[in-house]
Amino acid sequence: MAKVGIIGAGVMGLAAAHHALKAGHQVQVYEADSQPGGMAAHFDFAGLSIERFYHFICKADRHTFELLEELGIAQTLRWRQTSMGYFINGKHYPWGDPVALLKFPELDLISKFRYGLQMFLATKRNDWSKLDGQSARDWFIAGSGRKAYEVLWRRLFELKFFEFADDVSAAWAWSRIKRVGTSRKSIMQEELGHLDGGSETLVRALVDSIEAKGGSVRVAVPIEEIAVEDGRVAGVRAAGALEACDAVICTIPTPFVARLVPDLPDEWERRYAAIRNIAVVCVVLKLRRSVTPHFWLNINDPAFEVPGIIEFSNLRSLPDTVVYVPYYMPQTHPKFGWDDAKFVEQVFGYIRQLNPAIGDEDLVATYVGRLRFAQPVCERGFAAKLPPVQTPIHGLQIADTSFYYPEDRGISESVRLGREMALALAG
Repeated sequence: MAKVGIIGAGVMGLAAAHHALKAGHQVQVYEADSQPGGMAAHFDFAGLSIERFYHFICKADRHTFELLEELGIAQTLRWRQTSMGYFINGKHYPWGDPVALLKFPELDLISKFRYGLQMFLATKRNDWSKLDGQSARDWFIAGSGRKAYEVLWRRLFELKFFEFADDVSAAWAWSRIKRVGTSRKSIMQEELGHLDGGSETLVRALVDSIEAKGGSVRVAVPIEEIAVEDGRVAGVRAAGALEACDAVICTIPTPFVARLVPDLPDEWERRYAAIRNIAVVCVVLKLRRSVTPHFWLNINDPAFEVPGIIEFSNLRSLPDTVVYVPYYMPQTHPKFGWDDAKFVEQVFGYIRQLNPAIGDEDLVATYVGRLRFAQPVCERGFAAKLPPVQTPIHGLQIADTSFYYPEDRGISESVRLGREMALALAG
């Protein structure tokens, strides 16, 4: 059996370590952050332990369910009836069921019918291969019509992908619609899940499992190099010292790969460098009163520069209202250089526009999280653009959230890919 180094203690890296140890390998996990969890890591939000970046569970997330059972924490999964809304031209509208669609005044009857039919068919579709070469924009227009695209989708894509908005793959958009669209109690009622204690419950259970099996998770240990000798993994270099290993599973964002693996062939370096990412600044507010009755509120309004808000306390029962407001943007965008206070000021202004009853006295606490590589840009033909997980260097596997394609970032896909990479060690 192999001595395995795993770089990155997000859920993918931790799941890979868990399964590699089950297979009898020796495992060491390295994490540059001060705590494990990656995008699922928690922080102390004025006395409340909560995720830095919001997560939710859908009924299609079978890989999550299997791992929860295996770790003995399936009883912590909770389902809750949730809802979605739209805020357009200064007005709130309910969304997500046939009645809401029929009552929606911003679309004509034909557009409503075409939109409803496209969404229904998307939840029944399983083969995404033909969507890979089509843009989401063209797919929505062909199915729902230009009016529905302009009213419901265009600005959301532009505020998330900016100059890449018109080239995002239809397969990527379809997978998001299918995942959430099939997470329902009935045709009229959406139902989403969360864990008691949040994502930290899963992260802690994985770390405990790793340590119980003889592995270890080292935090605040950035890797400087993946060492290669004669085309094979020789070890990882951390704090100037080389730690020998037979195999490495690297789960950090691909933009860091070229620096970590100087022996990587030029063609592979180019393939990793070609994977583009959008940054995110996520503002989290703790409030004394609710903003809306919805878990997810899409915003398609010229007065707002965010695509929506996530009122997380409408999913997970919390003592106060907790709202996540993500700003997606290229790292080169001038706004990415704003300080935290400026983001908070703008977001709180948006919150008060959404609910004028909220006053200054209702703001309890704020937090601003930032990621430079948060959202892969999955353009048309992205499946062929991704390099294989197994690199030409023997013993080295590399994957990040872009390798979930056509699925979007999520814990279930992290669990799946981590397990697959662990099982591949036997080869």
